[in-house]
Amino acid sequence: MAAAMAAGLGRRAPRLGWKAAESLLRPGALPPCVLVPVRSRRKGPRLPEWARELSPEERERRLRCAAPVFPDERVERTFFLACTAEIMDPYVPPEGDARLTSLSKDGVKQQMQKLRQTAGSQLALRKIKDHDPDFSTKTFPEKAQEIFIEAHNSLANFNKQKLHSLVTERCYPDMVRGNRYKTIRWRFLESLEPPRVVHVRCEGVLNRGNLYGQVTVRMHSRQILAIYDRFGRLMYGGEEVPKDVLEYVVFERYLVNPYGTWRMHGKIVPEWAPPKDPIIKTVMIPAPDPSQEHETAK
Repeated sequence: MAAAMAAGLGRRAPRLGWKAAESLLRPGALPPCVLVPVRSRRKGPRLPEWARELSPEERERRLRCAAPVFPDERVERTFFLACTAEIMDPYVPPEGDARLTSLSKDGVKQQMQKLRQTAGSQLALRKIKDHDPDFSTKTFPEKAQEIFIEAHNSLANFNKQKLHSLVTERCYPDMVRGNRYKTIRWRFLESLEPPRVVHVRCEGVLNRGNLYGQVTVRMHSRQILAIYDRFGRLMYGGEEVPKDVLEYVVFERYLVNPYGTWRMHGKIVPEWAPPKDPIIKTVMIPAPDPSQEHETAK
């Protein structure tokens, strides 16, 4: 290494002299001041020939145009609103299923609330027919009931792909939550009353043109539901005991999408509905400690 340094310094000997070269090889014998030529870095890029003859303003403008354009650092992601996150202006089922007399105070309140909801439904129905001319409150309940039956059959058979096409992204987690390692037996027996439309709403999300339509259908039917746990024990219901069920099911459609379909969006549970039967759970009983048994035996 010293030989290489000596060889390199030998080329600069006419400038530094032999004494300076020896002082560099021996740090202890350095003179008080030694001048070593160092090449400095360029402070800025050299201007092209055509830029030197221009004015400062024109030069800056042309240099900006010639500079590379880099994309913005922010990342913009596109998203598609296939459904809403909630039920718009949810329908309030009358207590006792509107069986109160109109002569009582509570009956008069029910009639007034029904008139307000009917007026809002008529305005929403016009908006829905502007995007879906074939929509009718007379034929839609039968179609809604078919969607309801197919969705529950897909849930019982664990057909996720078909279930996604029948329910919205808001309704899907509510239907499949807690069904892992369980067996579901569900059957639709008959309709005790023909289904009918009781509530219609149509509102825009983000702007007025992004319209979503929601229709609430009243269904009174007889069904069979039985849920078994992973051990094969009955948790809820029974396959031999049919039950009469009154439900208010909400269906939604993205009206702006010409290929959109009506899908089940959720259910409305009235406050006066009776409580559900408790779920029978299978739990593990811990085994007794053998050390404690030995002590008690003594």
